[in-house]
Amino acid sequence: MAPLIAFQNVSKRYPDGEREILVLDAVSMTIEAGVSVGVYGTRRSGKSTLLRLAAGIVLPDSGSVRFDGLEMAAMSAGARGRLLRGSIAFMSAEDWRAHPGETVIDHVATSLGSEGLTMREARRRAVRILDQLGIGAGGAQEIAASLSLTDRTRVMLARALAREPRLLVLDEPALMPNLGDRDRFYAQLRAAARERGLALLIASEEMAALQGVGVLVSIADGELCSTDERGTVVPLPRRRATGAR
Repeated sequence: MAPLIAFQNVSKRYPDGEREILVLDAVSMTIEAGVSVGVYGTRRSGKSTLLRLAAGIVLPDSGSVRFDGLEMAAMSAGARGRLLRGSIAFMSAEDWRAHPGETVIDHVATSLGSEGLTMREARRRAVRILDQLGIGAGGAQEIAASLSLTDRTRVMLARALAREPRLLVLDEPALMPNLGDRDRFYAQLRAAARERGLALLIASEEMAALQGVGVLVSIADGELCSTDERGTVVPLPRRRATGAR
């Protein structure tokens, strides 16, 4: 059986004036269904690009990214979009958008528009997910654009989970001012993934966000690393899968 996500010698460059910057350098890894993988890295380490490649938002310049055995680069833009709206959910605090006057329940329900559900059915699913995340009827009727950073993050998670994905990709998802709120969010996230059998791919600059993941790796200067038994970051062997399972 093919792994859920497989990177093979993936490299990615971005233009910077008259030159190009190598953001990912021959990265290989696999993630099995239902496994949680944490990626630790500082700013500009390549972790956000890694996650966007896993979600099919961007494509590699070289190498292969496969989802459930299917080559991402061979898909049409429409097919990748359908994958991102169904089997893969991508969550980033930077991507928060809410229409003026839109309630929380409608913000979550509108993410289900491509599934052929009526608005009533979509709202019913949204209510169920919001309730599971501790956002009751009162919170569901609040205006999404007026939410605090903490509540906004929980609603983003509800919107992602409502699609019933197989892979949940999170890029620095909980930039919360209160450490207690942050810790509760991550505990809620891990519980939701465990209960649904989701694979998690989560990247952060903060190790606290990655506690409890099944596999922890690091990325620096576009190269994927792992840790040895003493916790020392060591480079992974090149040109073969990392075995992040």
